[in-house]
Amino acid sequence: MQKIDGMNYAPQGKPSPVVKPGEFAFAAIGLDHGHIYGQCNGLLEAGAELTWVYDPDPAKVEAFRKKYPQAKAARSEQEVLGDAAVRLVAAAAIPSNRGPLGCRVMKAGKDYFTDKTPFTSLAHLEDAKKTAAETKKKYMVYYSERLHVEAAVHAGKLIQDGAIGRVVQVLGTGPHRLNPKSRPDWFYKKAYYGGILCDIGSHQIEQFLFFSGAKDAKVVHSKVANYKFKEYPELEDFGDATLVADNGATNYFRVDWLNPDGLRTWGDGRTFILGTEGYIELRKYIDVARDTRGDWIFLVDQKGEREMNVAGQVGFPYFGQLILDCLNRTEDAMTQAHAFKAGELCVRAQEMAVKVE
Repeated sequence: MQKIDGMNYAPQGKPSPVVKPGEFAFAAIGLDHGHIYGQCNGLLEAGAELTWVYDPDPAKVEAFRKKYPQAKAARSEQEVLGDAAVRLVAAAAIPSNRGPLGCRVMKAGKDYFTDKTPFTSLAHLEDAKKTAAETKKKYMVYYSERLHVEAAVHAGKLIQDGAIGRVVQVLGTGPHRLNPKSRPDWFYKKAYYGGILCDIGSHQIEQFLFFSGAKDAKVVHSKVANYKFKEYPELEDFGDATLVADNGATNYFRVDWLNPDGLRTWGDGRTFILGTEGYIELRKYIDVARDTRGDWIFLVDQKGEREMNVAGQVGFPYFGQLILDCLNRTEDAMTQAHAFKAGELCVRAQEMAVKVE
């Protein structure tokens, strides 16, 4: 698994099937972002069967089928949606197309699993909410910086077990490497990607809600800027925001496309979680100048200090839980309200952002 290019970062774990072969079929539609490979890896490791792939670009389909030859190339989106055996559609379409695609998927009687950000506008969010309520289908989101990071998964368990008491603040940093020439044209057009807080900021807001146990939050302040890449005037290469949750927890996060080439991975993502009885630091992808492994947890509580590396030890339970949720109509992987709330707040942060010149 490569770690230099975040757009094509696709974690792989150990197989941990929750269903029998052939019991849960899914398809992939929309191959615009490399996260589709991480989404598919997770579902396959949990026992799902990948039966179809569709994208209007034959080159993308060909590359996808080299990785997953079991997926049949569909002639159209409708060919996939018309197959009654398909229970779930995984998608990583252009961000501005994700909401409308999700509504078509749900209206076709299937659950939907989209890459983040789930929406680029509040209008798309409202359409998705209405469609999900009418069809009783799921609109789930691949918030990969928590769901596909073993340190973040284990931190969630530590918090649920009371390791640091009540969570009162979450600080998140999400630096990413741009690799400008590798990005498609839509990546630089705000109408398509939605803005930096809407896009990679969605990871930060989702993990704040999760780690703090909040159901809602208010965006207090947000900012965006283009500090370095002036040749792409619609690109925002920096953004930050402050939020306060309904349970009193606070959040500050910063995201950027300024990751230096000297770093041995695509981004030094970190999370700091402060509780009333201790604190946790996550070094998700690397321990700078020490170790190229990710998945580091530093825990300080009333008893002392601990350092843990959990790479290869925790796994990614979200995907199996998602499959079982689709089969049993439960909400163990993620509630629909949580998925929608994180998507809503990142759009609100983007819409109210002050532009720093």
